[in-house]
Amino acid sequence: MRTVRTPAVSLRISERALLVSSAIAVLTAVAAVATMVTGDFPLTVGEVLATVAGQGDGYADFVVFTLRLPRLITGLLVGAALALSGAILQSLSRNPLASPDIIGFTQGAATGAIAVLVLAQGSMAATALGATAAGLLTSTAVYLLALKQGVQGFRLVLIGIGVSAMMLAVNSYLITRATLESALAAQTWLVGGLNNRGWDQAQVVAVVLAVLLPCALALGRRLALLEMGDSAATGLGVNAERTRLALLAVSVGLAAVATAAAGPISFVALAAPQVARRLTGASGPGLAASALTGGLLLVVGDFAVQRLFPTTQLPVGIATGAIGGLYLVWLLAHEWRKGSTT
Repeated sequence: MRTVRTPAVSLRISERALLVSSAIAVLTAVAAVATMVTGDFPLTVGEVLATVAGQGDGYADFVVFTLRLPRLITGLLVGAALALSGAILQSLSRNPLASPDIIGFTQGAATGAIAVLVLAQGSMAATALGATAAGLLTSTAVYLLALKQGVQGFRLVLIGIGVSAMMLAVNSYLITRATLESALAAQTWLVGGLNNRGWDQAQVVAVVLAVLLPCALALGRRLALLEMGDSAATGLGVNAERTRLALLAVSVGLAAVATAAAGPISFVALAAPQVARRLTGASGPGLAASALTGGLLLVVGDFAVQRLFPTTQLPVGIATGAIGGLYLVWLLAHEWRKGSTT
């Protein structure tokens, strides 16, 4: 552990976490380059760089700026937002199963989106607004239902799972009442994917991340203290309930906007923080490493579905769901073995 001091701030940096984060960033860059140069319209690295610098021809401009770059950036930002949201929730609840897609936040956002698609045949922008509003309302309901002399992590997870089941039932009901065209659109959105995502989605997620990521990092030390328990955190000068509420607001905002941009992509928020924590060996939440890992997982997953299934436009949510399901089984078995030996 190395301490960096400036006149304004003092930071403690883990050398292992810094090394792992750098490696993840390099892998993400490699995946991004592979995404940009391969596919039905192959380009060289030089052509991509020239196009980004404004010196490409019409063909390269279309492939880079319309087809590939906005999708790549949207996937990178959505993955980072979901992973950051999951890292905050898992740290607050001290439960590795706590993530926005497990405890109802993303299902609530999905309800808003489906309601807009089925009841109003709304546009993509209206669908995103509906998803964001419903995600915020659902998270508020979960928080209030879990509130009893403060919010305890285990109670928050249990109530969130119950609310998630209710929202899933509402989503299924709405789809049964829809026309065939609306039902297909809603079902496609429910899978979660990056097909047809463009600069509009990338810009919205980028703006929200630019605001909420610094907030999360600024609250990171208090989050680490909350992992020690409310009594210890209060003894060290942290207002536990106010800090928890602020962190929940950041987590919900990230999950709602990511879901609005790409649909309820599953398991990235659950798996990325755990992968990052194991790689870095961090005892705390590891927010920056989690965000980098989430971006890498989604970019690699989207690259895989594009290149392995080039004729079907398979949504990336199917890939994350398949791999994430296996990870969830391993995680539950690991937690059960750990519990049975203590």
